[in-house]
Amino acid sequence: MPEVPAVSRSAELSAAVAAAFAPGGPLARALTGFEARPAQLDMADAVAAVFADGGTLLAEAGTGTGKTLAYLVPAILSRQRVLVSTGTKNLQEQIYFKDLPVLRDSLGVPFTAAYMKGRANYLCLHRFDTLRDSVVSGMGGGTARAAASPFHVQTIDHWSRETETGDRAEIEDLPEDLPFWPDIAATTENCVGTDCPRYQDCFIVRMRQRAAESDVVIVNHHLLCADAAVRQSAFGEVIPNCRFAVVDEAHQLEDVATQYFGLSVSTYRLEDFGRDVVRAVVAERLTDRDRAGQLGDDAERISGTARAFFTAVQLLRHELPGASNTGDNRVRMRAAHAARLVDEAAALTSALDALEADIALARDLSEDILALGRRAAEIRDDIKFLLRADDPGYVYYLEVRGRGVFLRASPIDVSAIVQEVLFDRFQGTVLTSATLTVDRSFAYVRGRLGLKKAAEVRLDSEFDYARQSILYLPRNMPDPRSPDFVSAAAGEVIEILKRTHGRAFVLFTSYTNLREVHRIASAELDYPMFVQGSAPRSSLLRDFKATPNAVLFATSSFWQGVDVVGDALSCVIIDKLPFASPGDPITAARIEAIGAQGGSAFGDYQVPLAILTLKQGLGRLLRHRQDRGVLAVLDPRLRTMGYGQRFLASLPPAPVTNRLIDVARFFETDAGERA
Repeated sequence: MPEVPAVSRSAELSAAVAAAFAPGGPLARALTGFEARPAQLDMADAVAAVFADGGTLLAEAGTGTGKTLAYLVPAILSRQRVLVSTGTKNLQEQIYFKDLPVLRDSLGVPFTAAYMKGRANYLCLHRFDTLRDSVVSGMGGGTARAAASPFHVQTIDHWSRETETGDRAEIEDLPEDLPFWPDIAATTENCVGTDCPRYQDCFIVRMRQRAAESDVVIVNHHLLCADAAVRQSAFGEVIPNCRFAVVDEAHQLEDVATQYFGLSVSTYRLEDFGRDVVRAVVAERLTDRDRAGQLGDDAERISGTARAFFTAVQLLRHELPGASNTGDNRVRMRAAHAARLVDEAAALTSALDALEADIALARDLSEDILALGRRAAEIRDDIKFLLRADDPGYVYYLEVRGRGVFLRASPIDVSAIVQEVLFDRFQGTVLTSATLTVDRSFAYVRGRLGLKKAAEVRLDSEFDYARQSILYLPRNMPDPRSPDFVSAAAGEVIEILKRTHGRAFVLFTSYTNLREVHRIASAELDYPMFVQGSAPRSSLLRDFKATPNAVLFATSSFWQGVDVVGDALSCVIIDKLPFASPGDPITAARIEAIGAQGGSAFGDYQVPLAILTLKQGLGRLLRHRQDRGVLAVLDPRLRTMGYGQRFLASLPPAPVTNRLIDVARFFETDAGERA
């Protein structure tokens, strides 16, 4: 797009945005019943200023504000290339498949758009060719071939010849946990760049080309951070350079950045590496049998020493302080603990060194095998860093998840990293969410993301909470740490659900409470009940929406990024205030760091984080102006503790009651109004 002259850019863009939202304007003509809301206009004007003049904007836009259009319209009318990053794939899809087509038809400004996912979603043609040929011939391919069913290989083969994107989501019947997909996915570790025989056909290359030619590029925070973490690699980055960015659902950015700017060595990483060595050696068909045998021996040695190393990691995890108190199996590791892994680690790093050396000595090897030598060095260096466990900027911990064993280091404070590798790349950045403020202030998010200079706009929800909702806080609940709390919570859940006739999310801070409350409630009530973990998240949400009077029992992943409009969801019940566990290694390290700097970790970190999480959970209830429902928080600390007032002051302005009869009357009134 040609740029608007700089001298008049701000005034012209502001006027163009106002005209787009005006009564009888292009949006009103394109969208039936559209009426710009005052908060939406205010946000759009603030966003336009960023696209015209640069800088950073923090924009909290309450549910129902229409914030997506409030940033997309200025982005398109600015005629700049804009990167939009979302917290969830659901919002990515909404923007790309729903919002942008409307704006393309209505604004009268030609623009192009690209939709980008993480590399693991895309097929690597080179690796698939190798796997397919091994399945057809019945030779080679190792464990990947053994896991590959001919039916799925044939399905992918036909699809790969027709697809434009290579995105596995296009194959509706492909299992989410397809065993051999990691072996054929276009991940960074698998990529050999321009030396690849299928480089010209590569779906990642095509995706980059489409994005490089697009005016609006839609990504998610995971891809944004993963891309930033590997931008030093010529073939790692996929997102094109943009001068302007919108970070939607920005409250999630710190957590995602913590994940991607850390280091991790796991059983999965070593197993994948070992399989890739075997596959590459077989595919190479080395005429030097001694060399092929040596590389095969190296691979076996790596596998054996890796098993011994991770067995030692597991044994150490059980012996560390707090091992029995962490619900997610993450246990902090200090330098003295790491020293107990030195012998097993030395055997593994020696095996990796041997493979790297043998590859370096060989001649006329393919780029596939040469890349394995580089990967061996990266894994070795990561293990050494993790076992030193002495960088004060990182917290080190051990984790067991499923059959995977992980050795991790995560940055304690990501603010400087985020500033350097993300925000400093852009001339202008908009960070927005429905939940960015605590105590009506942006101070918390500013501190966590290192934002020293930013404009601010805080826009209340357009919903009428006084009419559309009621907040139920039961009397006489025991302290959440009491053994009587779960049974009391189950009793309250049962009584609430009787009055709402199901139609509820019951959200928990732990699986233990979820399972026990569900057990008690399912014995007393006949409503259809869905439980997180019994089916994929998308299936649970689909079935909940389609089932009358359903109840969903869930934990953290349903606290945000879930939209259920209408009567299907008329109640959200939360068992406890969602404080991050002080036993979690990252939380504990951040508490220590704040204390060491003379701050109040509880008041400055734990309470604000819990407030934002609670606001997200309760925000599941009202998604439309016609929605009505009950918010219920069973934790008595909202009333009994001094900090409870901070939570209450941050919640939507709904009428508060402690009487179940008021809940019943609310729905009787609702039924009367609808009649």
